[in-house]
Amino acid sequence: MAPSALHVLSLLWAVAGTSTHIRTSCSVPAAQQPLVNSIQGLMENSVTSSSFPNPSVLIAMNLAGAHNREVQKLLTHSLMDSDTNDLTTGQLALTIMALTSSCRDSGTRVSLLQRQMENWAPSSPNAEASSFYGPGLAVLALCQQNPEAALPIAIRFAKSLLVNSSPFNTDTGAIVSLALTCMYNKLPVGAEEGYKALFSQVLNSIVADISTRIKDNGIIGDIYSTGLAMQALSVAPQQAAKEWDCRKTMDTILHEIQQGTFHNPMSIAQILPSLKGKTYLDIPHIICSPDQEVQPTLPSHPSPAPTSASNITVIYTINNQLRGVELLFNVTIDVSVRKGSVLLVVLEEAQRKSSMFKFSTTMTSWGLIVSSINDIAENVNHKTYWQFLSGKTPLNEGVADYRPFDQEHITANFTQY
Repeated sequence: MAPSALHVLSLLWAVAGTSTHIRTSCSVPAAQQPLVNSIQGLMENSVTSSSFPNPSVLIAMNLAGAHNREVQKLLTHSLMDSDTNDLTTGQLALTIMALTSSCRDSGTRVSLLQRQMENWAPSSPNAEASSFYGPGLAVLALCQQNPEAALPIAIRFAKSLLVNSSPFNTDTGAIVSLALTCMYNKLPVGAEEGYKALFSQVLNSIVADISTRIKDNGIIGDIYSTGLAMQALSVAPQQAAKEWDCRKTMDTILHEIQQGTFHNPMSIAQILPSLKGKTYLDIPHIICSPDQEVQPTLPSHPSPAPTSASNITVIYTINNQLRGVELLFNVTIDVSVRKGSVLLVVLEEAQRKSSMFKFSTTMTSWGLIVSSINDIAENVNHKTYWQFLSGKTPLNEGVADYRPFDQEHITANFTQY
């Protein structure tokens, strides 16, 4: 783009529309608001001085309105003090948005993210669609900071999406949709119509894809991807190809909260904004004020019954059949643990019984993930990881959250994506 054109755009950007109006909305009934307060309390209580500083949690806390101001300050300062050297593009983008949501200056982080995205390119025309998740967060963060500077990056990003042939997962589609919706909304008066047409074309395709994932009960993709998908469908300039009943989605989510489905802090962080009628596009509009701490209303639903002390048996298999990887194996062990134990306890007991089942974990924003089993470690360069399945169905919770049932067959399969 010529310098003169950029100058004109910069003059017009101030009058650009920045509306994040939610076209399709639904709200939590007052009688069920304690359910929302209860999971927000769980999420906020997960923040400690020694815990992983999760920017998604701070974003959700600020969009929802923090209950605990001390926790909010602790997490904000933890992110301000965090080292940016080891952050991925997506983590850096989330950190910038989290600090923005707390009305804090991101310092040199924005210029660093800008440079990273100026040098970004997909690995191939059929790159894994999940590889667009981090760059999508980056476009969203840069759009909120300086849409004029983000425009060339967003155009290149959108063109890369057009030629990519890999199917999106729901989370990636939602983030990409939010990013391009931000750019679409912030295009200045007088900007080339081709830019709006480009963003509109990509958004049409992505929103249509997300809408095909809407299930009869309102869940979009799976229960944990629904929060981001709700955000995307709420604000996208294009209507979903399949009619979306937001009320049905909300009712199902509230039912799942009552069943205890949302207990991982990251899963709560991804659903909470939608429960409060907010999206990531609202981050720049948060008003920070020294309001008094608001105490959450206690949940009205009954507490779960105490876990039985009886034991269950879990059949646990570790499997590596990838050629080119040393030490091929397929080994099964029966493990006895207390009923109600999480899968991590099963792994620890298997490791205690046999050294072949030794494993290591890594802390992420979603909690612990298993990074190595029997000396075979995940490798980003080789696109390998340990996938856990119940029977033939991949688990949608981590090892520190999933609770196996008696005689369940859990398989850890070394997988290439």
